[in-house]
Amino acid sequence: MTQNPAMEEPNPDTATNAPEQAPVIETTTESELARIEAERNDLKDKLLRTLADMENLRRRTEREISDAKAYAVTSFARDMLGSADNLRRALESVPESARVSMEAALSALIEGVELTERDLLKTLERHGVRKIDPQGEKFDPNLHQAMFEAPDPVTPKGLVSKVVQSGYKIGERVLRPALVGVSAGAPKPAVPPTDETGDGSTSGN
Repeated sequence: MTQNPAMEEPNPDTATNAPEQAPVIETTTESELARIEAERNDLKDKLLRTLADMENLRRRTEREISDAKAYAVTSFARDMLGSADNLRRALESVPESARVSMEAALSALIEGVELTERDLLKTLERHGVRKIDPQGEKFDPNLHQAMFEAPDPVTPKGLVSKVVQSGYKIGERVLRPALVGVSAGAPKPAVPPTDETGDGSTSGN
């Protein structure tokens, strides 16, 4: 009787090789998980970078808006400095000795000019414009413009000895540097004359 092929015993070689397919499937799964994790990490990194860029943009926009509000009157304030200078020149043109003996009408005029100057400076300050008066301060090239340097027996070297024209700041920016003279220190003492013969001898020997 012929044996049915379906009833044949399994080939030992075939039976041994069949279970070895499982590790291949597991390796493929781990590789897929690693790829997905890498994509997730990449997307997370891109998201964090985008959020950081958006935060930087928000801060920069807020700063630009703040600067626009603070410095919107820059051109107008710079034009007004000429009026402030003229008021100061008018007051400085009257010597102190003349103010004592001046007539009542002229005294009232001087007081009116002083009041106008104070009111103008207060108005500028309300809009963030402050006067720079560096008399006696250390010379700062960021705030001052040196017009000359001269010996000064009272003011130490490197300090502002004279303010030629006041400066102004708007916010943290210089609207106009102060024009100043800088002290070169006390004048050097005169050198006593020396003996031209140089031999230290005296006459009469």
